[in-house]
Formats: sequence, structure tokens, C-alpha cells
Amino acid sequence: MITTNKPVKPASLAVTNLVFIGRSIRHSLRNTEALLMAIMLPVMLMLLFTYVFGGAIDSSGDYVNYVVPGIILLCAGFGSSSTAVDVSNDMTNGIIDRFRTMPIASLSVVTGHVVASLIRNLFATGVVLGVALLVGFRPTGSLVDWILAIAVITLFILTFTWLFAAIGLVAGSPSAASGYGFALLFLPYLSSAFVPTDTMPTWLRGVANHQPITPVIETIRGLLTGTPLDNSPWWAVGWCLLILAVAFIWSISSFRKKAGRR
Repeated sequence: MITTNKPVKPASLAVTNLVFIGRSIRHSLRNTEALLMAIMLPVMLMLLFTYVFGGAIDSSGDYVNYVVPGIILLCAGFGSSSTAVDVSNDMTNGIIDRFRTMPIASLSVVTGHVVASLIRNLFATGVVLGVALLVGFRPTGSLVDWILAIAVITLFILTFTWLFAAIGLVAGSPSAASGYGFALLFLPYLSSAFVPTDTMPTWLRGVANHQPITPVIETIRGLLTGTPLDNSPWWAVGWCLLILAVAFIWSISSFRKKAGRR
């Protein structure tokens, strides 16, 4: 009997990505503690700032309308940060070497984490918005404004998820990835998320006005509550696209260095 070894046909990129997205979503559903923390921490901060600090910051009682856009991005940041740990786990536990033996594009494992994180964080953002409405958040935006705001939020989450994925790829361990990613979570506090930047010292005001988070917050705030947008949308989209491009290229380069040919 004559046998021939036919080459194995590689799985399509679309199928591979869908498989890894499903894998990451299943991991997310099993890790309910991380999902609950990504939701509960922003909610607790919103309640803290609204009911404890809100009266001192804005005695009119309208502070909840000011703070919610910042809380939304804080929620997105907390949720995205877990991507660094998930990616680092895969890069350090040896499973990537196993994936490399298969006829698949093993970079899809990172894509799976990113897309699953995007879905998870959009769900968490919806929960935070629901709680915000219960505590007095009263948006005035039209349907088009809401669609644009959701688009900006989605772009922001995607951008920072890829950034956290890149951090997970270069970190030496999951604990290191968590530490590096945690530093980025301070950016919303150095922005217009909780107080107007004109109340800050001059040197800090310059930092707050020219970092990426502030225009994103002002864009969401303007779309949902009717505050002036000025040129914030252009800066918000520009910053997000720039960071997304850098993070994506950084991720590909780092993955190839660590995982080999794929």
C-alpha cells in the first residue's frame, strides 16, 4: 500500500479568530470575580463621588451629570487592564508553543483576548450607565448623539485593550503585566473626569488638557449632556487612532519576537 502525506490545509484566519474569541469569552465567564470587580469598582467610585464628594464639588446637585462620562472611561480602563494579565498568562505558560505546532495563525490568541475584552467591557459599561441613570444621571443627547458616544467609547476600549495586550506581551510575568497596566489607570484622575481642569494648578492643568483621556471624556460629556464640544472629538479620535496603531504594531512585533515565526 502506497500512502502519501498530504499537506495540512491551514485554517482560515476568520475561523481561527472566532475559535480564539470563543475561548477567551469562555475564560471570561469562568472568571466571574474579575468581571464583577470591573463593574463594581467604577460603580462604587461613582457612588462615592456623587454622594460623598459631589456636594462639596457642586452644591447644585448636578455633579452626577458631570462625573458619569469619566466613570465610563474608568470602567473601560479597569476592564481592559485584565487583558494584559490574560495575554501574559498565555505567553508564559507554554501554550503558545503548542499553538505554533498547529496550522493556524497563533497571533489570533491575542486577537481573541482583545475582542473578548471589548465585548466584556461594553457589557460592563452598559451596567454602569444603568446604575448612573438610577442615581440621577439625566443625559440630554439625541439618538445620533448616543450612537456617536457609543462609537467613541468602543474605539477607546479597543485602543486601550490593544495597548494592554502589548503590555502583556512584553511583561515577564502576569504579576508584572498587572503592575505595568495599573500605572495607566491613573490617567483618568489626571484629566477632566472628576473636576474641570481649570481648577487645577497651572502646571497640572497643562498635563490634564494635553493627555489622551481628557478629549475623549469631553467628547462623551458633550454628546450626552450637551456641553460644548469644540475640537475635542477630533483630538479624541486622533489620539485613539494613533495609540491604536502604535499598540497594534507593538503587539505584532513583540509577539513575533516571543513566539517565533507566527
